[in-house]
Amino acid sequence: MKRLLKSVCAVVTLACCAWAQKISSTPTANEQATSSENRPNILFIIMDDVGIDQMKVFGYGGRTAPRTPNFDTIARAGVRFRNVWSMPECSPSRAIFFEGRFPLRTKVFTAILSDDLANSQVSPFEATTPKLLTAHGYDNALFGKFHLAGPDNNPFGEGTPHALGWQYFDGFLEGAPHPIDATAGGVAHKGVSYTCGFVPNAKHRNGADRGACYQSNNSCVVLRATLDKPTPGLTCLESGGIFDPNKGCQSPHPPYLNFENDNGYYVWNRVINKPDGTIIEFPPSNPGARGYNGETIVQSTVNWINEETAQNKSWMTTLSFAQDHTPYQQPPASLLPQHEIDSTGFACTGNQPRNTAALRIISNQMIEAMDHEIGDVLVKTGLAINNPDGSLDYHPENTNTMVVIIGDNGTFAPGVKVPFDPNRAKGYVNQTGVWVPLIVAGPLVTNPDREVTAMVNIADLFQLFGEMAGIDVRKEVPKSHKLDSMAMLPYLTNPKQLSIRQTNFTQTGNNIHPNLKAPPPCVLTLTHPATCAQIFVNQGVCKYEGGVWYGPGAPKEYPSCCAVENAHIYANMQILPDDQTATRNDVYKLIVKHTPDCSNPGQEVTTKEFFKINEDVPVPKIDHDEENNDDNLCSKAGCPHGLNPEQKMNYFQLLADMRKTLNSEPPCPGDGDEDKKVNDRDVANWLHFNQHNGLSSWYDFNYDGLTNAADLAVIAQHLGTDCLKK
Repeated sequence: MKRLLKSVCAVVTLACCAWAQKISSTPTANEQATSSENRPNILFIIMDDVGIDQMKVFGYGGRTAPRTPNFDTIARAGVRFRNVWSMPECSPSRAIFFEGRFPLRTKVFTAILSDDLANSQVSPFEATTPKLLTAHGYDNALFGKFHLAGPDNNPFGEGTPHALGWQYFDGFLEGAPHPIDATAGGVAHKGVSYTCGFVPNAKHRNGADRGACYQSNNSCVVLRATLDKPTPGLTCLESGGIFDPNKGCQSPHPPYLNFENDNGYYVWNRVINKPDGTIIEFPPSNPGARGYNGETIVQSTVNWINEETAQNKSWMTTLSFAQDHTPYQQPPASLLPQHEIDSTGFACTGNQPRNTAALRIISNQMIEAMDHEIGDVLVKTGLAINNPDGSLDYHPENTNTMVVIIGDNGTFAPGVKVPFDPNRAKGYVNQTGVWVPLIVAGPLVTNPDREVTAMVNIADLFQLFGEMAGIDVRKEVPKSHKLDSMAMLPYLTNPKQLSIRQTNFTQTGNNIHPNLKAPPPCVLTLTHPATCAQIFVNQGVCKYEGGVWYGPGAPKEYPSCCAVENAHIYANMQILPDDQTATRNDVYKLIVKHTPDCSNPGQEVTTKEFFKINEDVPVPKIDHDEENNDDNLCSKAGCPHGLNPEQKMNYFQLLADMRKTLNSEPPCPGDGDEDKKVNDRDVANWLHFNQHNGLSSWYDFNYDGLTNAADLAVIAQHLGTDCLKK
C-alpha cells in the first residue's frame, strides 16, 4: 500500500491527462474535417412514460386515446417499429439510448434518485453517443429532462451533461419536475390546497374569475376570466406569475407571495451547460425558470437548431420531454386540441381510485400538449409547414434530418389504456412496462409509411445513431465496453429486411445506495392491489407518485416493505420485486423475479413466469398480472411444470439465453474506468476524485459514499489484473 501511494506522484500527471482525454468530446482538426460529408442531422425526441398502449397510430389507445395528429403524421411519413422493448424505468432506458449497454454492465438499474451513488449513474468513462458524434464533426445538444446522472452524489454536479459529452444542455437533471406547490405561490389560506399549483376558476371550490397576477420583478396586471382563457389562475401561472385571487394589484407585492417555491412543470429546476463548461443555474424566482417547461425547452431547441443550420453545421439534438411523467399537471390550453375537456378544476394528486379518471384525462392532455410541441419544433426549424387547417405538412425526403421519436418506458399505472395491464406497467418487465412506440422518418427511409414487426431493443438506437452519422460504433467503442446494440439501419433502407434479433432482453433492479441501504417504503395505492416500493427518497416524491409514505415524517414509520406487509395495513398488497429480468423470442416470453420473503428475513422468493405473447391489433396477447388470470402458462405449479414439449423447449432456450446475458459481464474489482484492467490509470483517477471532494465517485468500491483510502486499497489488491483474461 505504501509503495502504491509513492507511485501515485509518478503516474498522476500522465494518467490524469488520459482521464481528461477519455471524457473529452473536443474533436481534433482531422476529426472536424469529416463534418463536410453529406450526412443527415439527427433530431431525437424522447417521450416520458409513454408506452405503446397510448398510440392510436399503432392500433391501440383504448376508448380514450390521446389525440396525437403530429405524431401520427410523422409515423406515416416514416417507419413504425411496433415490437420495441425498453427498460421499465427512465434512467436505464436513457442510459442505453446513448451507450448501447444493458444495466448489468452500467449498474444503472432503475430511475436515478438523490441518494443513488455515482456507481449507479452514467460514468464519464463511457463512450457516449455525443462523444462519438462530436469526434466525427457533429455538434450535440440535449434539451429537457436529463436523468442520466447527477447532480447528487456525482463529482460533476450540475455540469454532468457536459462531462458526458453534450456541448450544450438546457433543462433539468432530475427524473421529473419538482412537486407541485399546493399553496399556489403562497396565496392558499389555511385549510385550502391547490393540488394542481394554481387557483381554479369560480366554477370550482376556492376558485376565482378575477385577481392580480404578479411577476417576480414586482410587475402586476389584473386578469379576468374570458371565453378563450376561462381560468386566470392558470393563465397567470403560464406567464410565470402568481395569481392572487379576488385582489387588485399593489406595490410592493403582498409579503405572503412566495416566488421561491418550485411548482411542477411551471416553476422548475432549470440548468444550462454551455460549450465552454460554464454552468448557469436558475433559482425559482428567476423568470427563466418560470413558465411551462415544454414550451421553454422547445423554444431553446428551435433556437439552437436554427443557429446550427445557419452555420451549415452537422448536428444531433435530443429533445427530452418530461411529459407524461408525474406530477400530473394541466398544460396550457393553447397546446390542446379544440373541444378538449376543461380539466382545470380536477385534483392533480390523491391516492384514491376515484381520482383515477381525472388523472387519466390530465395524462392524455399532457401527451396531447407534447404532440403540439413536437409539431412546433418541426415547423419552426423548417422541417415541416402547417397546412391551412393547422395540420402538419411533412415531407422528410426533402430534408436532411432524421427524426427519431420513442417512449422511454411503459406508461405509469394511472394512465394505462385498455387492454393493457395497469398492475404490470411502468416499473415491471411485463409488456405494459417495456413495450414502447418508436418511429423513424427522414431521407434514409426507403418506402415510407410502413411497419417493422421485427424485435428491436432500445440499445439498438445507439448503433442506429452511429449508422446515420457514418460511424461504425463497434470499431469506435473500446472492446472492454461490451455493446448490446444491433443494426437498425437495414430496416430503414430495405423494406424486406428479415429480423436481426432472435431474442430480446430487459431488466430492472435496485440502484446502489450508500452502504447498500434501500430508501424507506412507499405504498402506491393507485395500483390494484397496492404496491409497496423502496425506491423513493422522500415523502414528496412518494406522494406525487400516488403513494402513502412510511418513512421519516410519516405518522407511523416502517423500515421496509416487509414490515408494512407484516403490519397487515392493507388487505392485499404486493411488493415491487428487488430485481426482474425478461427475455423473449417471436412467440414466448420468460420473466424471472426476485421478491423479499417477508416470512424469512434476508431471504428472497424467486418467481418464474412464462407467457405466449403477440402484437395483435387491437387486442394483443400480453403477460397480464398472473395473479388475476391464467395467462401464465406455468400456472400455479411453477415453471416448467405444466408446459407441453414445445413450450418446455422454448422455456429452457429462453432461460439459457437469459443466463448467458446476465453472466456476460465479468466483475473487475478495482477497475473504475471500465477498461477491464486495474492499472496506474485507476490510481490516478482515484486520486483525482479523492482530491475533488473525496465523496461519491466511480472509484467508491465499498459503496460508503466516499472515495478514500479504503478504495485505494481495493486497487492495490488487484493492481495488474486484466479481467478479460481471467
